[in-house]
Amino acid sequence: MRRASQRNSLVTLNEINITPLLDLAFVLLIIFIITRPLIEQNIKLDLPAGGSAAGKITKEDVARVEVTADGQFYLEGIPATIPQIEVQLVKMYAANPNLVVHIAGDKNTIWDHGVQVIDLCKRNNITRFNIRTTEPKPNR
Repeated sequence: MRRASQRNSLVTLNEINITPLLDLAFVLLIIFIITRPLIEQNIKLDLPAGGSAAGKITKEDVARVEVTADGQFYLEGIPATIPQIEVQLVKMYAANPNLVVHIAGDKNTIWDHGVQVIDLCKRNNITRFNIRTTEPKPNR
């Protein structure tokens, strides 16, 4: 008898409670909103003024090489040496022939470092690269 009474006390759920799922979705959304700017660019560079706006390029086609004022190199925000950058760019170019290398150097850097990046691109037949600048300020 006791066994039968336990079966009757069990209640089946006909509805799914989505409140915890929504809470989790909102927390993840907030985390992504907060961390996205940190992922975009984590190196503070003072770019020189000049140039014109870039044309239509998708994010998948861009490799960003950054050179700090003291001559440190970064590939996609990760510290690297010129040989390491060359190996990675060759791999990226083999995987995506539409690759465009954006070279961003601080305006106080010695541009010998930027020329090294351009030379390694030319040496490996990566012909699409550009030097990143800020928009020039209008003369008043």
